[in-house]
Amino acid sequence: MVTWNVGAAKPPADLKSLLQLDSQPATDLYVIGLQEVNSSPLRYISDLIADDSWSHLLMDTLAPKGYIKVTSVRMQGLLLILFAKQVHLPFIRDIQSTYTRTGLFGYWGNKGGVSVRFSFYGHMLCFLNCHLVAHMNYALQRLDEFEYILDTQDFDIYNTPHVLDHKVVFWFGDLNFRIADHGMHFLRSSINNGQFNLLWNKDQLIMLKKNEPILQEFVEGPLCFKPTYKFDHFSETYDTSGKKQKPAWTDRILWRIKPKAADNEDESGSTTSSAAAADDDDDEYPVKMTQDMYTCDVSYGVSDHKPVIGTFNLEMRKKVETPLVRLTTEGCWSADEDALFTYTILETFESSTWDWIGLYKIGFKSASDYFTFAWVKDDEVAANGEVVTVTVSNDKLPMLAGEYVLGYHSSNMQTLIAFSPAFQILESKQALIEGMIPENINGHEK
Repeated sequence: MVTWNVGAAKPPADLKSLLQLDSQPATDLYVIGLQEVNSSPLRYISDLIADDSWSHLLMDTLAPKGYIKVTSVRMQGLLLILFAKQVHLPFIRDIQSTYTRTGLFGYWGNKGGVSVRFSFYGHMLCFLNCHLVAHMNYALQRLDEFEYILDTQDFDIYNTPHVLDHKVVFWFGDLNFRIADHGMHFLRSSINNGQFNLLWNKDQLIMLKKNEPILQEFVEGPLCFKPTYKFDHFSETYDTSGKKQKPAWTDRILWRIKPKAADNEDESGSTTSSAAAADDDDDEYPVKMTQDMYTCDVSYGVSDHKPVIGTFNLEMRKKVETPLVRLTTEGCWSADEDALFTYTILETFESSTWDWIGLYKIGFKSASDYFTFAWVKDDEVAANGEVVTVTVSNDKLPMLAGEYVLGYHSSNMQTLIAFSPAFQILESKQALIEGMIPENINGHEK
């Protein structure tokens, strides 16, 4: 996970260090929350038409490593993006997103929260990226905004209509909590000496957690890294402007595992079935969360904030292990002749005649990054177990060789829910005729 207030800046040339791309074992999910993405009216309107420059760079960086953009949500300067390895996409379901405005009386949306929720192998996860009100004296207002966001965000999911109904919740972003009371000299000497623990007892969020039950449900790793605000641009030096803002851990990542349901007894003394069922579910499908890393990357300087990185290990027993659809290619594929594939509905889901199956070159960035596509059965929804054959016209196929997969996109679930095994498309004879590939004669390219 990453949170970064980018201060309306253009993205840097390289995000590989930020994304820890060489870490082992390889990451399964990336969840990236940005604040203050350039949201001037003209820029925001253009970003609604096409992805913003930050999203493009993230996709360009992650796609070659096999990560696919699953979904994103944008509210003015707030952006939340989810990437996943292809193997996990069939088990990321029921994706929904929402947002809450809090800044400028809720009209423009320069502050607030954006969230994405989904089912991951049957477990309900929710990610909430917030940008809360600034300045030292507004700690209680920040808490009020957080509670307002929790109260107002809801989802059209019967068993998890609210953020805190989810099994796992991540709350992260520019939460804007400051370090109270300490003078500038003590702050800077503690930071320079790496004695961050001397500042914890005056961190506003840590202080509030002592008395606020809602905050006590959230866990945060120790702040064993430099306060991430406020830096001179392209520097590891704290604010040298006339304002001389105090350093602070404004940028945070916290998480919450849903507490076991309390036993609600009626007058006869019997426990309600809903609470008992919840406990049974907790026992049969437990979830364990550990944080492997919590740090900031001071090498990035496009903003006066440094990005914060958290890596987490989520252990769980899978509730769902069967894809909803099976896709199978038939025979060899090339643009010299029409191609065939079949799909079979394996489990009941809210399928639609607006579903489609895309042809994707390995290394694709998102569901919309297909080479071509075909609609599913157009007169009626396929029945469970029915094998449906689809023909792809040869003039829709790539002429050059490459490795591809087929992906089934559900219009109701708004995601790719199944993939075929990877397969080769052969070079077409027409490509050679048209000079798209060099002709090899006696070992020499012509």
